[in-house]
Amino acid sequence: MKLPLAPLGISQGVAHAALIGPEEIARAAGRDAIVRLGSNESPFGPAPSALAALQSQAADPSRYGDPSCGVLRETIAAHHGVARESVTVGAGIDDLLGWIVRAFVPPGGATISGLGSFPTFEMHALGYGTALERVPYAQSGRLDLEGFVAAAKRAGGALVFFPNPDNPSGSYYEWDRVIAFLEALPERSLVIHDEAYANFLTEPQRFPPAALDARMIRLRTFSKEYGLAGLRVGYALAPPETIAALEAVRLLYGVSRPAQAAATAALADAAFIDDVVRRVAAGRDEYAALGAELGILVRPSVTNFVLFDFGARVRAETVVAALLERGIHVRKPHHAPLDGCVRVSIGSPAERAEFAAALRFIATRS
Repeated sequence: MKLPLAPLGISQGVAHAALIGPEEIARAAGRDAIVRLGSNESPFGPAPSALAALQSQAADPSRYGDPSCGVLRETIAAHHGVARESVTVGAGIDDLLGWIVRAFVPPGGATISGLGSFPTFEMHALGYGTALERVPYAQSGRLDLEGFVAAAKRAGGALVFFPNPDNPSGSYYEWDRVIAFLEALPERSLVIHDEAYANFLTEPQRFPPAALDARMIRLRTFSKEYGLAGLRVGYALAPPETIAALEAVRLLYGVSRPAQAAATAALADAAFIDDVVRRVAAGRDEYAALGAELGILVRPSVTNFVLFDFGARVRAETVVAALLERGIHVRKPHHAPLDGCVRVSIGSPAERAEFAAALRFIATRS
């Protein structure tokens, strides 16, 4: 039977393989479980206060959550020093990206992302029928902002996906460079400034919490340092008129009551988050020392993962497969110039030790 609608994501080449979860990978490998170092989750869990809030609401799943996420929005607004009208909440950044494409880009309109960047944006861009241009990374391994500007000018304005700090490179651009990027784009452009890893920046590097600009939507998540990846909660910061456009297309009950409660509590526990950030930095240092020991370049990172650079795509693929044989799940970028790298999340001390032992074993036999 001929389908009445064209499956745009499939027909236009969305990289679904990049989104296969560790559970499916474990099943395919014939394993009950694997060490999860491929999804950039927090091995340190949520704050005890967030866990208590979650448990208090999970006892009665019969009630919808507040569709406006009112308490959580107010808490986020106070945290950033902005008005509640400049905040909206969705089921993770994945969800919010879909709202943004739907709200601001008509079918056939221009969207831009990095070739090999976080793939959910391109799934939405293609799924909603936009004209997506993928800009290759610069040879330095960073997002090519000049390439983004050139692509936007060719299109006469575009929606640009700009993860900063970036996944998968682990690099970042400072805030003054972000503003210069906004200034360089043509009119009728809008930037999605994905800040999923922003709290891993050191205090002097961090972005101004209350900065709002009509040319940009800032996205944050509770999936990383807050340890709530399984609950799916993220939020957007933007001027009120931008947020109103997003509110018009959001799901009515997209964020559950337990998720709202846990995120609200998590945001209040700054001491816990600071400790997680310190522990992640220690893990990055540990990985850098491991790379130095084995003669493997470890690229600088400001996130909760690092890239081990093996210099060639085939070599990196061999390492990924060898680690999986030893029960460890990692990922690798698929496009140059980062396709010779393997991305490894900062695991718990025990997970890092298991990874180090496996990598030493692999390195001595190659």
